[in-house]
Amino acid sequence: MTTPKGSPKRGLAGATLGFFVGFAAVALFGPMTQRLRAELSLSPVTLGFALASPLLSGSLLRIPFSSWVDTTGGRKPFLVLLSLSTLGMVGLLLLFNFTTADHLLPGSFSLLLVLGVLCGCGIATFSVGVGQVSYWFPQSEQGLALGIYAGLGNTAPGIFSFLLPVAIAAWGVAGAYLAWFIFLLIGTLAYAIISQDAPYFQLRRRGIRDPEAQRIAREHGQQIFPGRTASGGLVVAARRWRTWALVSLYLATFGGFLALTAWLPVYWSLYLDLTPEKAGGLTALFSISASLARIVGGYCADRFEGEPTARLALSALAIGALLMSCARSLRLSVAAVLLMAVAMGVNNGAVFKLVAKYVPEAVGGASGWVGGLGAGGGFALPPLMGWIAQHDATGYASSFLLFAALGVICLFLAGALEASARHGGDLELVEESA
Repeated sequence: MTTPKGSPKRGLAGATLGFFVGFAAVALFGPMTQRLRAELSLSPVTLGFALASPLLSGSLLRIPFSSWVDTTGGRKPFLVLLSLSTLGMVGLLLLFNFTTADHLLPGSFSLLLVLGVLCGCGIATFSVGVGQVSYWFPQSEQGLALGIYAGLGNTAPGIFSFLLPVAIAAWGVAGAYLAWFIFLLIGTLAYAIISQDAPYFQLRRRGIRDPEAQRIAREHGQQIFPGRTASGGLVVAARRWRTWALVSLYLATFGGFLALTAWLPVYWSLYLDLTPEKAGGLTALFSISASLARIVGGYCADRFEGEPTARLALSALAIGALLMSCARSLRLSVAAVLLMAVAMGVNNGAVFKLVAKYVPEAVGGASGWVGGLGAGGGFALPPLMGWIAQHDATGYASSFLLFAALGVICLFLAGALEASARHGGDLELVEESA
């Protein structure tokens, strides 16, 4: 039988569901900010590391797992990452159930970090899904498809930032994380049932080799095919200077999105003295706004090209960050953070349109570099923001100056991308091998 199963819509639906389930781990510890700080006597820098621990694995694992997509499709890497995240949640449940009255003991901090890293494996599903979706859709439709995938999947941290404080208040820490574990388990099983790899990978698993596999896949609408092994895809992508420009753009806005989803509960509660529930609600507003704006960014990248879309978004990011750094009222800080959210979402949508445009023969490998190293900002930025907050008189507000600087730097990089595209040629640093 040579007829592939599934359709682009089903491939998109399965990847979006799996990403939504795994990506919720971004909010793993953010709603517990005040509890962690009080019970473990954490400084702003140490608290930043705790909040960022899931983002370490969630960023670094994107590189090998997304390149794996170029050899097997996305389904197998997806299931491995979701299973590891589920295992981490089991560990958290045991930790919370073996502490007294839902309180963490001082010696629990190191174990908490390790389990946070394990739970963060689900975050790494993002780049796997980018490759899985990209192979299903033609290039002319990838911007919108990837915008829908990332936009809807990105809403998970915002939703959990809102729900987790409410669940903790109602059921305690152990009960709230038990509910999360059940959600993660059901979601993983649902992904296994719904998801399908693009036709080419299905045909390869049935023993059909090239060029016959590509011919049949083209008949079923697939346009992009892997051109290298997993490691070869990484090498090809690494040779392109544009890959590293895109890494920088993505670090500022997607790494920034991850960082702020973890950091904003700290800002709202410790700087503006809001309750955990209100802080969670405002963090959810930021996260969901950025996520939905990503769909708009993908559409604009299809309609107006990715480079100018990115430049406009990065300009808005720098302005929003400057406003946050001088905001002394709730009204101004909410307006400024929403401007940052929209800017981040639009730029994120534009960046992955450019990935598929510039590295079509190694989408998984390029997605790994951009998604992995770019998302690494989610791990690196919270401790750095904590350091700024700890050493500056204005405290948590001044930490947003970091994003103003990133926005300006990336504006120049986006301009370089636009100029190189206008003049043609990829300006490779090293010629590709045959």
